[in-house]
Amino acid sequence: MKVLMVNGSPHKNGSTYTALTIIGEELKKYDIDYEIMWVGNKAISGCIACNSCKTTGKCFIDDIVNEFMEKGKSCDGFVFGSPVYYASATGQITSFMDRLFMVGRQSMKYKPAVSIVCQRRSGATNAYDQLNKYIGISNMIQVPSQYWNMMIGRTAEDVLKDEEGIQIMKNLAKNMAWLIKMKKVAEINGIGTPDNL
Repeated sequence: MKVLMVNGSPHKNGSTYTALTIIGEELKKYDIDYEIMWVGNKAISGCIACNSCKTTGKCFIDDIVNEFMEKGKSCDGFVFGSPVYYASATGQITSFMDRLFMVGRQSMKYKPAVSIVCQRRSGATNAYDQLNKYIGISNMIQVPSQYWNMMIGRTAEDVLKDEEGIQIMKNLAKNMAWLIKMKKVAEINGIGTPDNL
């Protein structure tokens, strides 16, 4: 079992990476592996609405979006992470998500997913809501925690001081592991997914 994560920060090992790693290390306690793909330093084009994905099954712009989609087909869950920029997710992850969810949402259907955000001071609920829209429109199973999935800290070191944030990340990892394993049990027992469009 494996969870594929997205680091939407331009800083490879910054606060977002640290939050994702906290989740990943908790998942490993439940025998679930994880991989973090770093998209925050890529020049990711937004969707150009060419609709070629509807016939080819992949994005016309052949970059990390197609790479993620291929890896994601065999994964059991997803975590999408971003720092907060001007009370929103970063431009890189926004362009990434626009294209990924246009071309790949059928293959991600009914898989557990979660978004997380890291803020220096404020704007986290706006960015968190923005990322959750992709999950909600795609028949994915949104993973909860005991509070909104956000951490406070400008740097990786700051994030590690956010005790409540760490607890939130660990709890959402536990919930994700539980949902992934429940889904596997359902499949073994012949309980399929709903027949939605």
